[in-house]
Amino acid sequence: MREIPLPKFHEGLMKQDKEYAADFDSMLRHCGVNPWINQYYKLGMKEGLFSDMAGALGSMHDTVVEAAKPKLIARNIIDVRSTKESLERFVKAKKSVAYVGAEGGVTRLSGEREETVDIKTNIIIKDSTKWTKELAEDASWNVLNRQLEELGRSVAELETAKIIALYEAIAAADLAGGAVIAGGAAVLTWAKLVEMWDAISGEDFEADTMFMHSKQMSQLFTANEFINSQYMPSSGLQLGSGLVGQALTMNLFKSSKCTNGKVFAVDKNPAAVMLIRRDITTETFEDPRAGEYGVVATERIGYGVLRSKGVSGGTNFKTTF
Repeated sequence: MREIPLPKFHEGLMKQDKEYAADFDSMLRHCGVNPWINQYYKLGMKEGLFSDMAGALGSMHDTVVEAAKPKLIARNIIDVRSTKESLERFVKAKKSVAYVGAEGGVTRLSGEREETVDIKTNIIIKDSTKWTKELAEDASWNVLNRQLEELGRSVAELETAKIIALYEAIAAADLAGGAVIAGGAAVLTWAKLVEMWDAISGEDFEADTMFMHSKQMSQLFTANEFINSQYMPSSGLQLGSGLVGQALTMNLFKSSKCTNGKVFAVDKNPAAVMLIRRDITTETFEDPRAGEYGVVATERIGYGVLRSKGVSGGTNFKTTF
């Protein structure tokens, strides 16, 4: 199984990414006028966490990345690929058609028909913490570090919300089976889970992922079939990253960013793709005229649906436990 791309820590980026290294050197030369990073540097030195400004900036980046990783649920529900391009054109191959020209004749194969989907990496997800000079100068280490952690979580959660919205925007007629599966305002049951899995199977795909709101996950936990099935043991749970269990051929994920009452099953490799042009990075910023200083965390991505029949959706499930 291909490893899911995740944001890298500072040391790895300095060795592998020339663009990051150049930006880091530029930031290092100019960050001395920023009261926020100066306070972070001074307090970190006092705690013995790093020995110079370069170490402070590297620690700042690593803190944001460490906080972001558990919230990057989106990267488990879509095919994720790194790129250096601003646009990539993906080919959607339609099925070829074989036919017999005559009794006992030669079987012929019609040429494969193709469609293309262009995905631009023009979506910038960012969040920042803005402080006045006086507030930054008086801040404690715990306060500054917590602000960095909040930046990482915020960017990761917005990424997840964007990918979930991508799936939710697929028209009902374009889903596996040609329609959404009705929940009937009832709790999510094992039978409905199998129905969504079967819809994708009927399109010659195999669902490997299912995601839902925590309310539907709680409902599923009461189903005897799920309890008795070979779902993931407690030692294998990764609740922090949204992975809750397994059912049939699917890993099950929950997120508060999912719409309560909706559930999706996906064969994520053919269904959709997210391109990462620039993964989560951090930089300092200062606006002396406005008296604002701080740190911004950003990423640059793009995404799109390739084969919507690899997605099955259920809606109108009960929204309370």
